[in-house]
Amino acid sequence: MSGILLPTLSKKKEVDSIIRDTLDRLLVLRFGRPSDPICLQLDDILFKTSREVSKFTTIALVDIDSEEIQVYVKYFDISLIPSTIFFFNAHHMKMDSGTADHTKWVGSFHRKQDFIDVVEAIYRGAMKGKLIVSCPLPPERIPKFQLLFKNL
Repeated sequence: MSGILLPTLSKKKEVDSIIRDTLDRLLVLRFGRPSDPICLQLDDILFKTSREVSKFTTIALVDIDSEEIQVYVKYFDISLIPSTIFFFNAHHMKMDSGTADHTKWVGSFHRKQDFIDVVEAIYRGAMKGKLIVSCPLPPERIPKFQLLFKNL
């Protein structure tokens, strides 16, 4: 449903240009696939909040099944979907949410307000020149995943 209303990127040059051209706004890229139930749950939250955060945020969906996108899937080590990555002025924004991986948000959000709180915290940090911010959510509302580290 929401894939129709939020832009879906399937080409490397589309992702390159949205990262490069989104200035003075937070860019939210959801990596996933439209057939996945957790991605659909997250997409619904992204769509329903997109108007509320539209003054400072751009949201796009990235199709991880696209051959051209695999360079990003490898670069950001996307092994679990959905994975959401944040950028500000072409800088990859990180968030410490108490998990081993600060580079992306893995999973969905429990509710719309959780997503709004996260993007506001990252945006405020970015405006102060920070590249990593603390997650504003309580630990029980942060998805937990066992991360498997390859080659260790």
